[in-house]
Amino acid sequence: MFIYNAWYVAAFAADIEPGKTLGRRYLNKAVVLFRTEDGEIAALEDRCSHRAMPLSAGHVEGNILRCCYHGVEFDGRGTCTRIPNQARIPASANVRHYPVVEKDHLIWIWMGEPALADPSVIVDSPEHNDPAWTWRPYTFPVKSNWQLIIDNIMDLTHVPYIHARTIGGNPEQHYSADTKVEFDGRRVTLLRKMPNSVPPKSYIDAGGFKGRVDRWQEVRFEPSIGMTCRVNAGGCDVGTGAYEGRRDNGFMLANNHFITPETETTSHYLWTICTTAPKESGVPATLFDQFFDTITEDEETLEAQQRRIDDEPTRPFVGIASDGAVNQARRLLSNMQEAEEGGKVAA
Repeated sequence: MFIYNAWYVAAFAADIEPGKTLGRRYLNKAVVLFRTEDGEIAALEDRCSHRAMPLSAGHVEGNILRCCYHGVEFDGRGTCTRIPNQARIPASANVRHYPVVEKDHLIWIWMGEPALADPSVIVDSPEHNDPAWTWRPYTFPVKSNWQLIIDNIMDLTHVPYIHARTIGGNPEQHYSADTKVEFDGRRVTLLRKMPNSVPPKSYIDAGGFKGRVDRWQEVRFEPSIGMTCRVNAGGCDVGTGAYEGRRDNGFMLANNHFITPETETTSHYLWTICTTAPKESGVPATLFDQFFDTITEDEETLEAQQRRIDDEPTRPFVGIASDGAVNQARRLLSNMQEAEEGGKVAA
């Protein structure tokens, strides 16, 4: 299942170097990204109209992309602008282009109906531009279906088991957390409070905690403004106001998960880890390394799941009590797909 009328992160802005091409597959369609001389990002189907040569193997010169096979040239809108030794250029020589937007150091792409692409709705990632935050980007190619990644983020009860060595903490504290799931038809929000918790290793390293903490996790998923799960988390010394919004005495982190399908069973998993811990303290670098290990653990888990699913693709999952946010996220995505199939604009 794919949802086409949605914004996906295609790459980090730094991945698209001037004069270079980047070939990737999104929603099982081959796409080439490149930056023109004017600094604009372009996204075209990665197939020359002449003999199907991948345009990602071509050359960027000025504002055009030249196929490396016979020199046919295309602009950033996919219009064929030149065929060597031929004055007439047929309209059929043009290739499809995809709407793209560069925002907050991210390249967003729209794979669906171009007329429905509204850049103004794309979710903000303010931490990427705020000097109070330090952040680091990562791209993981994951051999699993994209919805499994969303499931994993929307159900954080896996944290003490899969991430016991990093951000885990006590399993009983996770399962007994004060948990609230909100769903308004467009957005799923998961709110978790874990008061008087023993802080995991990463929290001790980041916050310098000497005792127990009041810990929180907030996950927000609103695919109509971008296929991403935004996770806000952190901890403060017990009783210092974490749940009333007074969090300056502890530390906060934002983990932005950008999920982009590659094929039905492989995904582009781009994410950023952001923290308010002072950069000069050395804490952010330590935290980033630990979260790299954390997401690597997720990657291994997701790929193991996909292997077993591939053995029996039609075998259903058995639900458990902690599936509330996962079920609502799946329901939301299913509604969006049904709206597309019915010829309506997805909510």
